[in-house]
Formats: sequence, C-alpha cells, structure tokens
Amino acid sequence: MSDTTVTAAAADGLTARDLSWSVKGTVIVDGIHMHGGRGEITGLLGPNGSGKTTLLRAIARLSKPDRGVVHLGGTDLATLRRRDLARQLAVVQQHAGTDLDVTVLDVVLLGRTPYRSALQGDSEQDRALALDALQQVDMVEFATRKWATLSGGEQQRVHLARALTQQPELLVLDEPTNHLDIAHALSLLALVRHAGLTTIAALHDLNLAAMFCDHLVVLQRGRVVASGAPHDVLTPQLLREVYDVEADIGTHPRTGRPLLTFHPPEPADSAARRARQAARQGVIA
Repeated sequence: MSDTTVTAAAADGLTARDLSWSVKGTVIVDGIHMHGGRGEITGLLGPNGSGKTTLLRAIARLSKPDRGVVHLGGTDLATLRRRDLARQLAVVQQHAGTDLDVTVLDVVLLGRTPYRSALQGDSEQDRALALDALQQVDMVEFATRKWATLSGGEQQRVHLARALTQQPELLVLDEPTNHLDIAHALSLLALVRHAGLTTIAALHDLNLAAMFCDHLVVLQRGRVVASGAPHDVLTPQLLREVYDVEADIGTHPRTGRPLLTFHPPEPADSAARRARQAARQGVIA
C-alpha cells in the first residue's frame, strides 16, 4: 500500500502503516501496511506461525510495536488513554479465561467498564445491553450460569457478547470460530457481519473467510504477500505457495463467493511437505 493510499484511507476505517514487532532479535511482524474498511470485515489469513496473532495484538495495542502506527478513523490509537481506547475497540482473543467465581452476565457486563467510574455499579441500561448481546449470540438462557461451567465454544460466544456490549468502533477477533461447531461458527460470523462494525479477524477456515469477509490480507513469515477481495486473493497459486496445498476454486451456488475444494495429499506429497515445513521452522506466531 502506498503512502498516498494509506493517508487517504486513514480517516475511514482502520489503517496500519509500517507495523513491525520482534522478540529477542527475531522479527515476527515486518513492515505491515493494511487497511480495514469502515463497517467491513477484513480477514487475516496465513498458516501457523505467519504472525496473525502478533499483528492483531499490535493493532489492539496489547503489544507495543517496534515501529509503525495504527489509525482508526484518523486517530492514532497510541495517543489514546486506556479507557478511551477501550471505547474505540474490543478484542476477542483465542484464550481469555478467568478463575473468578462469576456468572456469564458478569463477564458480559465487563464490556461496560470503560463507561463507568470505579465506584459506579451496573445501570439498567448496562444490563439491558448485556442481555441483548447474549440474546444475539444465543446465550441469554445461560446468563446466570457460572462462567467456569461453560464449554470452550460457549465461552467464545460469551466473549463476543462482551465485546458487542462494549459498543466499539473496531472489533478485533483472533480465531473467533475456534471451538465452535459449524452451526455456531456460521451464526457467529453472520452476527459479526450484521453488526456493521469495522472488523479485523484472524481466520483459519478459508471457506468461512471467503463467505463472510469483504477483504483479505494474507501473511507469510510476518509479511503481507497478498491482499484484496476474496475472489482476487484465493487462487490455486496462492494456496500452493502459502499453504502448500492444492485446491480447486469454484463459486458458491448461493452466495457467488469463492468455494475451495482441497485435494487430499498423496503419501509422496506429504513427505515433501514435511521437508518444506521443516525448512520453515523458527517462525513464531
């Protein structure tokens, strides 16, 4: 992405410019330029170790990048206080648990923390927003259940409800369909799309990404190797070069979006793939 494009896009949606992060001298994310359109879903794709989670953490200011800036609607997120930042973006991480003896509703109400003082309790409006969010993720009947009794998939849906209760401009999702069965994965991403928020989501399922994302950014070894609309990005050549798989790309009969059919590997292909993967060791997610 050119400087001119980044500058023009900065006032609309999310823009990351020259974002880099390293640990102990190993570069994990290297000079990332990307844009997520306002109200659109941008999918982050790439194999394990490509830097997706690290990039999301840098975007959400959970990790301080070595260099680079992230703008949301023209505002540099690094200039915001934590409370103001929490009003602008909400994060759903892969693993976000708690050992506290709290109910599901208590967890969702944490999304209202940026809007109240330390001594202020939950208002009726807060509770209404939380219950509405639980209704949206099909978890309202679990409101009084203890958090620790939920399955991983149920906890993931509750965390999305907490993020929606936060009423952010930007939604950052790290593998949001992890632990979900296919029905709940489809309904969760449909809900995210219907919410109309600027969304950056790391996804492993390429068919789900093709179905729900407006824009895709593909990472390999911490760098962007492709970006654009799903039908432009998801090509047999890219899948071969980035994921080391063969696939046919068709068209979904209902949505008109790309539909990927993967080839089962032959034993000789598997051995060659293991050799190529061994040569790529040392990259950290």
